[in-house]
Amino acid sequence: MRGFIYKTVIIAFLFIIGFEFTIGKRIDPIVENLNKFTDEQGRKELINKLRKEMNKGLEKEFMLKEDDRILVYNFFNKLMSEINSVEKN
Repeated sequence: MRGFIYKTVIIAFLFIIGFEFTIGKRIDPIVENLNKFTDEQGRKELINKLRKEMNKGLEKEFMLKEDDRILVYNFFNKLMSEINSVEKN
């Protein structure tokens, strides 16, 4: 019985260590990014970054590439035609 308990504890310990060195290292940066949303200072930093990026986009002559503009334009037209067809029915 003692041997079983020792083996179980050792296997559990090795599993936890293995998890932390493999999957845990990949999860830590994600958790840190999510924690930025929870405190007020982190939210303010994210808002400031968003404002800076929006200002950069406004300074450019074209925010979208030619292909993207065509795609968005066609999508918008299709969406508007569907919305207009619902209003008529």
